[in-house]
Amino acid sequence: MQLPIAYCQLTIIKQYEKMKKLCMMGLLLITTSFLFAQVKIDDLINVKEVERIEKTLSSDDMRGRRTFTPDIDKAANFIAGEFKKIGLQTFNGSKTYKQEFAMVHPKFISASVTFDGNVLGEKNIVVITCQPDLHIDESSGYLFANIREGENLFLAASAVMRTNKNVIILVDESLASNFSRLTNLKRSIFKTDKNFVFVLAGAVPKKFTIDAKHEISEQPLTNVVGVLPGKNKRDEYVIFSGHYDHLGVGRPENGDSIYNGANDDAAGTTAVIMLAKYFKALGNNERTIVFAAFTAEEIGGYGSQYFSRQFDPGKVAAMFNIEMIGTESKWGKNSAYITGYEKTNMGQILQKNLEGTGFTFYPDPYTGQNLFYRSDNATLARLGVPAHTISTSKMDSEPNYHKVSDQIETLDLDNMAMIIRSIALSSKTIVAGRDTPTRVKVEELK
Repeated sequence: MQLPIAYCQLTIIKQYEKMKKLCMMGLLLITTSFLFAQVKIDDLINVKEVERIEKTLSSDDMRGRRTFTPDIDKAANFIAGEFKKIGLQTFNGSKTYKQEFAMVHPKFISASVTFDGNVLGEKNIVVITCQPDLHIDESSGYLFANIREGENLFLAASAVMRTNKNVIILVDESLASNFSRLTNLKRSIFKTDKNFVFVLAGAVPKKFTIDAKHEISEQPLTNVVGVLPGKNKRDEYVIFSGHYDHLGVGRPENGDSIYNGANDDAAGTTAVIMLAKYFKALGNNERTIVFAAFTAEEIGGYGSQYFSRQFDPGKVAAMFNIEMIGTESKWGKNSAYITGYEKTNMGQILQKNLEGTGFTFYPDPYTGQNLFYRSDNATLARLGVPAHTISTSKMDSEPNYHKVSDQIETLDLDNMAMIIRSIALSSKTIVAGRDTPTRVKVEELK
């Protein structure tokens, strides 16, 4: 059956209009993608902005950002202000970008324990508490846990301490030679109302009493944390981090006593702020991105330790910790290295995303210095998270490391901006949820 000519012409016109709209939509998508990929990254991560942030954080006015001083509080306020301007959300619905917590220092006075009428000596008990006077018995509602023969004492102890419960941990006597070293756990206690009591004993008693006395002192600390919620994978996290503390004011060298810490690690903190600005503008992250500036890295990594305890490690897809990227690497410009490169396939994913850019991520060339465990990635890495530090610092010959000469004038800001852009581009498939790096094998870390 033949259709009327007018009907055929009308159908052809409608099909033409439909194809025209589809072509326009496709062109719009291509153009938008091009703008995001090519224009925005250069506009947002540029040398001028890098210099502005770096110059502020490493200025003499910040007096070296030493932990437990008003100077580091000034730096925290600046970072929080940047996160607010960018439009990040706060972490866990907090009213502020400041993640405030306290380090507690319990000075041991005395302890005693009785299990089913048997008195155990002080050498058989280690009490981790923030309470000056502690009394526990069978009516106190404590849970019991065991660390058995053959287990890694410290990994098992750390795992128990991540629980939000009051726990008595019975440690098998085969681990007695290392038992006293559990007192080292007191060096990094964060303020809590939970108590952890380690007892060198095998069986759960029917009746018991535990008493302990400590002299308690506290010191306040502050991380700065901002969040960009994911679109469809909100419960999966990608973390970008750096530490913002440094050494403060110290012994003068050539008349200068301020350890500005421009490279260590105002550079990493600058990168975190720039990456937050970029991903906020992009607005298409499937996974939730967390941007964190850590305190107290220089005195033991306490900021990242506290931060890490707020996460289920199984939900953290990757952590990009950025440390000292202000100078050229040993390979020159447009390059950086990744600590623990061989422990996951994250470095391979990042390099694949950088094909055609001319930028190269290398494995850590300073493995003898154990850098994978010396920076703020370590806490989550020990729990299996593909958490790595990106750096360019020549650790065998960096002339300004931990010196008053670590100032902005010694940095290559153009190269630093390139590194930050490369981190942004290299992370794209992880942020988008298309790639998930393999996990660190926890047994390797025992």
